[in-house]
Amino acid sequence: MKRTSPLYDCQQSLNGSWQEINGMLSLVRVQTDLTPHLDIADLSFLTRFGVKGAGAASWLEGQGIVVPDRPNTWSSLPQGGIIARLGLTEFLIEDSVHSHVANQLSKACDQLSPKVYPVLRQDAAIAIRGSNIHELLQQTCSVNFLALSLAERPVILTSMVGVSVTIIPGEQYRIWCDGTFGAYLWRTLGAIVEEMGGGIAGANEG
Repeated sequence: MKRTSPLYDCQQSLNGSWQEINGMLSLVRVQTDLTPHLDIADLSFLTRFGVKGAGAASWLEGQGIVVPDRPNTWSSLPQGGIIARLGLTEFLIEDSVHSHVANQLSKACDQLSPKVYPVLRQDAAIAIRGSNIHELLQQTCSVNFLALSLAERPVILTSMVGVSVTIIPGEQYRIWCDGTFGAYLWRTLGAIVEEMGGGIAGANEG
């Protein structure tokens, strides 16, 4: 089934290479010189699955998933995917390009336990990386990311330029938001990135 990135309209005029990934036409390479200081990329093509409810953690464990034991933390899944615990009883699972956990969990929804509810995840997914990332964050978000311990694998639920977002900090910062607000968030962040001398990267340029 064909999918469309919430950010597609913002990128279709770029001079770059496109490829279908997970049924979504995705910008994989941009014909410009990238800077190590700051760049932004669309990762909306990655497959995601959401689930919540008092029985969600037990249900995921029954599917062979090791869930984070603390709220607002994340852990790695096999082959590079992630699972993020959003509060106490909601989970976001996102595959890497090589894993299929999210799809497997979606199929398993036919056998949900009581107090387990699927969450439709049609996020805009953005990655930002570079040495100037904290300057960008200071302009767009009230959270002091420098005070966080990355070893604790924090998941931050906050707002960025007025948009509710979920952020995982690291070597690259991963940002998810409701797809309907994705274009606004992308354009706003992209404009600031360009003002700071950065640019747009393709999915294969990370």
